[in-house]
Amino acid sequence: MADFTAGRAAYLQIADEFKRKIRDGELAPGDKLPSEAKLMTEHGVSRTVARQAISRLREDGYAISHQGKGSFAALPSEGASAKRSPEFEQITEYLSEVRRDVRRLAERMDQLEELVRQQAGGQ
Repeated sequence: MADFTAGRAAYLQIADEFKRKIRDGELAPGDKLPSEAKLMTEHGVSRTVARQAISRLREDGYAISHQGKGSFAALPSEGASAKRSPEFEQITEYLSEVRRDVRRLAERMDQLEELVRQQAGGQ
């Protein structure tokens, strides 16, 4: 189970760990990355967190995913990584948090709508 740093999202910490391994050569481009299930087990996180970590690696150019085959390590192109400023990274992180909040609100709305349907059917 991972020892996550307070104040930084777990999925970002997992993604950073894999970025470091790829940059340091511990993982070569083309090496298969762990599945969501394996990330969940190894890091003690939810499927959502595991999925977000892999998604972040793809967004940053450190992974390529093929449906049904998994995700594989990659090196981002020099031009792409040079264009990303700290401000860009902060905005990207904030947008990821907003997306997560919107998903939670949508799930809550679905629950409330179901509750209203059940109550209307029971009257």
